[in-house]
Amino acid sequence: MFEAFFEMCQTPFSRNIPTNDLYESNQLEEIIGRLNYAAERQLFAVMTGECGLGKTTAIRRFTEQLDPSRYKLLYLSDSKLTPRHFYKGMLEQLGLESKFYRGDAKRQLHREIELMKGIHKLTPVVVVDEAHLLDREMLEEVRFLLNFRMDAQSPMALIMVGQTELWERLQLQSFAAIRQRIDIQFKLHHLDRSESKQYIKKHLTYAGVGRDIFSESAIGEIFSYSSGASRLINKLATHCLLFAAQNGNRIIDDRMVKKVIEGELA
Repeated sequence: MFEAFFEMCQTPFSRNIPTNDLYESNQLEEIIGRLNYAAERQLFAVMTGECGLGKTTAIRRFTEQLDPSRYKLLYLSDSKLTPRHFYKGMLEQLGLESKFYRGDAKRQLHREIELMKGIHKLTPVVVVDEAHLLDREMLEEVRFLLNFRMDAQSPMALIMVGQTELWERLQLQSFAAIRQRIDIQFKLHHLDRSESKQYIKKHLTYAGVGRDIFSESAIGEIFSYSSGASRLINKLATHCLLFAAQNGNRIIDDRMVKKVIEGELA
């Protein structure tokens, strides 16, 4: 309902905004650059960050701009992922029926990757999302997966994405062998106040709004509540737009934001 009230042509702060219309902070630009580098050089990269900072958004932006004539994307996101299901999932995305035993499936995958790279000139890019939920056995399998031709060549670009506890686990001595294989590691940070303001403005521009709806004081309150976490900005801004439309307010100020937080999000 607030879209009509504010004369919007799109819904701002939604999860399905096209990647080209997303706010691109300096951090996001740097992350995309590093992920592209990992894809080009077939490296092992680990990206971590707190919940709601935009890890999935960054991966979506990265994967949607991958050149399909150069790369084959394989995406896995399963909290109960086992080594067998890991290989099974990748082989199924390649249109193949996986061998039953893990060792056979692993050899099958390596053969397919060699054919893919040798004949089709495609580099596989494997993204494992929600990697903080992987158990020890699956994390250990990552090390074996990257062992290829006596360490002379990595078979793929492997990108693991997870919450902060993933990196904390990898710091343990028991995971030293995996940690030492990581080529690129980066952590997502919260947006600062200026970036949060630009984030809100970018989303409103996407929605077709050519004027300021949130006052400076309102943006300050949104930043204080969200600490610059994009997911919380989206949630609070949407609630504020609903509240404003229901009460016939064209401008959202700090008092309205506080009222929404206390009445709906506290």
